[in-house]
Amino acid sequence: MEAIEKLKEIATQVVSGATIEIINSTPAAQQPALLVDRDHIYVVAKFFKEDPRFQMDFCSCVTGVDYLPKADKPGYIEVVYHLYSVAQKQGPIILKVRAPREVAQCHVPSLTPLWRSCEFQEREAYDLYGVTFDGHPDMRRILMWDEFTDYPMRKDYVPPADYEWEPTPHDDTLQRTVETDGIMPPTAREELEKAKKK
Repeated sequence: MEAIEKLKEIATQVVSGATIEIINSTPAAQQPALLVDRDHIYVVAKFFKEDPRFQMDFCSCVTGVDYLPKADKPGYIEVVYHLYSVAQKQGPIILKVRAPREVAQCHVPSLTPLWRSCEFQEREAYDLYGVTFDGHPDMRRILMWDEFTDYPMRKDYVPPADYEWEPTPHDDTLQRTVETDGIMPPTAREELEKAKKK
């Protein structure tokens, strides 16, 4: 497969207006990536999928990385895609795209229309990092419950004081547990008793 510099050169020539930068990884990984601007990530990814020189027909991994603000640099959430060609037995091409950490602005285009394997993984990044993937066919939480309002993989996330009990709308389940003498964390039983007294 082409060197990363050549990949950048080809993609920049083909995708008009795209801003593409080479991001070097840690020495241990030795997998540099192409950082693509949000407006062109979909088109660049589509190019690598459809161009016969690359045929990146499989997206193996979608993940998020949280970068907190440092001095005069704003923080951002980075979404990372690992692309492989099963047809040509080559890869990976690693694409990265960044979005602001502010939840209302933390949007990137979904690559699910290109690779079905992105569907659940983009939902996971949404659930844990707060990235909204525009154009995703089913943008909802996948790990946390629907009423959960935070993003637990963000570096500034503050976990609940008590891991054993997080208020949820499942009081009937807790009540059945009590009635059948099932196992329940002590704090959950206390919360249930307090709720009965109200």
